[in-house]
Amino acid sequence: MPQRLPSSPPILPGLAYIRPLGSGGFADVFLYGQDMPRRDVAVKVLPSDVRDADLLGMFNAEADVLAHLSAHPSIVTVYQAGISADGRPYIVMEYCPGSLAQRYRVERMPVAEVLSIGVRMSGALESAHHAGLVHRDVKPSNILVTTFGAPVLADFGISSSLVRQGADEMLAMSVPWSAPEVIAEQTAGTVSSEVWSLGATVYSLLAGHSPFERRERGQNSREQLRRRIARASYTDISRTDVPPSLQAVLARAMSRNPADRFASARELGEALQKVQSELGLPATPLEVPAAEWAPTARAVDFADGTLRGPARSRIDREGVRKLRGSSGVAGLARDEDTDISAPTRPAHRFLPWALAAATLVVASAVVLAALLATGVLR
Repeated sequence: MPQRLPSSPPILPGLAYIRPLGSGGFADVFLYGQDMPRRDVAVKVLPSDVRDADLLGMFNAEADVLAHLSAHPSIVTVYQAGISADGRPYIVMEYCPGSLAQRYRVERMPVAEVLSIGVRMSGALESAHHAGLVHRDVKPSNILVTTFGAPVLADFGISSSLVRQGADEMLAMSVPWSAPEVIAEQTAGTVSSEVWSLGATVYSLLAGHSPFERRERGQNSREQLRRRIARASYTDISRTDVPPSLQAVLARAMSRNPADRFASARELGEALQKVQSELGLPATPLEVPAAEWAPTARAVDFADGTLRGPARSRIDREGVRKLRGSSGVAGLARDEDTDISAPTRPAHRFLPWALAAATLVVASAVVLAALLATGVLR
């Protein structure tokens, strides 16, 4: 896909543009300040010239998938979605100031931290799979870091349904972290291929490079990586602090044959927890849905390529918030009482004017009487 220039930030009600955050293949992300409640948010926007139904469908699906899953503590939170005044679909999400996109390449990440990240991502993926959804693009750059330092899975833009996949499904082609069967275009994504991708992601965070990447220049073209992944021969991570048990977990997760891998993301997470226990580390919670949990009744429609949400033809927005007439707990209580309890609220607006008029009439009568009594007026 040729590189395109980022689009301009849209004008959005209740949000003030701050700066760009990034630009992907088909969407731009901007930092905005939300006015009520006050917080920074990330806004993902389609360019104004996008009318392709497949891209609109991917964008709609991402908003819907996050609406299903963003209550999970290890999945990025979506706040709202809609259409800007100039007709561009957008998603307002939690702002995460960091990601793992480059950190593992420039820093030797501690084994304990990587294990914790692996367990948390296992819980996130298990929850998505439980809802009948596959992410299809698990990799380090799609693990963001919140303001509290917690890793969260993001970018469900090419996610898909586990039960509705066809030959026309768009393939996830982040090659270094894709399973052999995905590389071979035998599937667009399954639970088993997600287990592979998560194993490859954990491997990358520990090794400082993707599993089949070579250090020599000119050895990591897309086609060269595809051929190595198709052979899928596991190479141990060259770190003395990575125990053999963790090497074995990753080797199983990245088995060439899907049947030899862990049967679920949950099983992979439990295997990583056992390594934590072996190393004397506290077990990271594996947060997965309760047995009685079920996704919302309305399923995600991955074929929906229509513009959804109310488009605004104009934006009424004040530069600052209105200030309360009084402050403190008493002022808040009076406001609540007036807003909820008063049956004749509109009449209150005219009461001060009536009192002022009555006062003026009385004052005028007193002055007239005084003038008559002194003989000024006859």
